[in-house]
Amino acid sequence: MQVRIECSDPYSPTDEFLSMDSRGSVPVMAKPQTPAIEIEVGDRVVKVTNPDRVYFPETGWTKHDLVDYYLAVGPGIVRALRERPCMLHRFPDGLAGPKVHQKRLPAGAPDWVQTVELWFPRYGRTADELCVTELAQVIWAVQMSTVEFHPWNSRRGHVEQPDEWRIDLDPMPDADFATVRRVAHVAREVLDELTITGYPKTSGGKGLHIYVRIEPEWGFGEVRRAALAFAREVERRCGDATTVWWRKDRDPKKIFIDFNQNARDHTIACAYSVRGTPTGTVSTPVFWDELDDLDPRDFTMASVPARFADLGDLHASIDDVSFRLDQLLDWADRDGIEPAKPEPTRG
Repeated sequence: MQVRIECSDPYSPTDEFLSMDSRGSVPVMAKPQTPAIEIEVGDRVVKVTNPDRVYFPETGWTKHDLVDYYLAVGPGIVRALRERPCMLHRFPDGLAGPKVHQKRLPAGAPDWVQTVELWFPRYGRTADELCVTELAQVIWAVQMSTVEFHPWNSRRGHVEQPDEWRIDLDPMPDADFATVRRVAHVAREVLDELTITGYPKTSGGKGLHIYVRIEPEWGFGEVRRAALAFAREVERRCGDATTVWWRKDRDPKKIFIDFNQNARDHTIACAYSVRGTPTGTVSTPVFWDELDDLDPRDFTMASVPARFADLGDLHASIDDVSFRLDQLLDWADRDGIEPAKPEPTRG
């Protein structure tokens, strides 16, 4: 990687594009910028404007620091995002300002930034979302003030058939990480009985995610149905787990197994994504055997690059084997879980 500095127009609107409607982007008044830099990423050059803007006020980390972080974990973040539609969580003024949840690709993208067109039946509209195939596209998204990357669990070649089953262990307000650990071990026990390999990672918050590659044979409704059957099996074996968070009498000390994260257009932060937290925590792949000793707060923009350099990508083999959901769907039938409704189609 090489960095070059150049002077930029003091009132360039590059950093100030907000989410877009069907008419295009909505620019707002830009702020004076420090000199731009150019980052060489492979065969691409990405111009980064206002690199000294502080994104994380508590630590003082800047936009340039964020770029450096994603460069350091490049193979991991690209693997996590490759060919997936991706919603961007943008902070045009850093964490001190508002967050923008952006489905549409921001305006001004180079022609090498790839997209995938998605249909949103609820709104009767389409959106071209970022579809990462190389690291330069990630860095360009960071230039456009992206902090978090939230990809779909399907890929561009089969958008309506997920190839990733996501087990989201979401702690209720009074649950601690020790409780998350207990539920995670039971989840792994069930996966082992199914002869399915799960890849754990911290959420970047208080929870844990376990990812499983699956054959892209079923729609979102059936994948969600299988995920619910799995969650109920874990719930039966572990008193710390629940599949019903919406009840008024829910226990605030339990871990909600959020099977809904497998529904269409539900996204969560991918592996190696920084989270918009004051300390810049990172959703970090971990070994199963380190789960009992780790503190998820230790994985930050400052610590994860060295870990990645030492251990590599712990999810590097996730694409090697894809698993089937037949037994889980049999469990869904056993438990009387309603068959999935047909997915909405574009008219």
